[in-house]
Amino acid sequence: MLPEVEAWLGRRTSSSDDWPLPWLLEAKGDSTVSVVLPARDEAETVGEIVTAIRRDLVERAPLVDEIVVIDSRSVDETAARAAQAGARVVAQDEILPDLKPLDGKGEALWKSLAATSGDLLVFVDADLREFRTSFVTGLLGPLLGDPDVAYVKGCYDRPLQNVQSGGGRVTELVARPLLNLHWPLLAGFVQPLAGEYAGRRSVLESVPFVTGYGVELALLIDLLELVGLDALAQVDLGRRVHSHQSTEALGGMAAQILQTSWSRLERHSKMVSLHTPSPRLAQFRRGAHGHQVTVRDVAVAERPP
Repeated sequence: MLPEVEAWLGRRTSSSDDWPLPWLLEAKGDSTVSVVLPARDEAETVGEIVTAIRRDLVERAPLVDEIVVIDSRSVDETAARAAQAGARVVAQDEILPDLKPLDGKGEALWKSLAATSGDLLVFVDADLREFRTSFVTGLLGPLLGDPDVAYVKGCYDRPLQNVQSGGGRVTELVARPLLNLHWPLLAGFVQPLAGEYAGRRSVLESVPFVTGYGVELALLIDLLELVGLDALAQVDLGRRVHSHQSTEALGGMAAQILQTSWSRLERHSKMVSLHTPSPRLAQFRRGAHGHQVTVRDVAVAERPP
């Protein structure tokens, strides 16, 4: 690890316990805070998350000014349960309706910038179990504590079955090797693909958003280029429990992350491309008559700043 990254780890890594709520309320001043939950078919969990944030950080303590759920074409009760819990629910395709709709988590995150008003935005995945509002307070801490910090990533343990750190398979097999190879200044991020992060609106509105699963990787790389490593921070949020996806689904995520890294390598003049990467991913399942192939599009679209 580069010496400057080791120094950054000590300077810009904290714990959610380091940022007590009374201190945050005083440090907030006139700043406004929006919490955004991108959600697609998360009826089982979204209501509990919204309820906890509203109870602890709106009603008991006025830290959060708005809770917005961006509903990404859910076919279950996600929107209804989020609204019942007290969130403002906005359908993804109803935001900036003159634009051709695109797919993917990054599309919901990008559109949330147009559907919210907070100076500071906190993004929280809607599939979290055992949710604690220290996820929100921890991510806000470095932003409220230092005006030079522009973007904060969460880090945590990700249990998988009985293995405490068994989650985050795409991180360990794809994202971390890529970052160490090509962007070693980002090697200090424990969870570079974490879905829990926060940033200043002025900064988030200055970078493009990849619409697919490469959004988190792209934000890290683009923000490093825009504001530098010292403006980035991470906070240990403890433990993150959520539903895990199949290996096949993770393969699609990995493909989009590779597509995203390719685009950033080109854009930041880290390579000369001699061909265009294929946007198709072939995967196999065993059926009644042997292995059957499924081919899907893993191309990565992008919204401008």
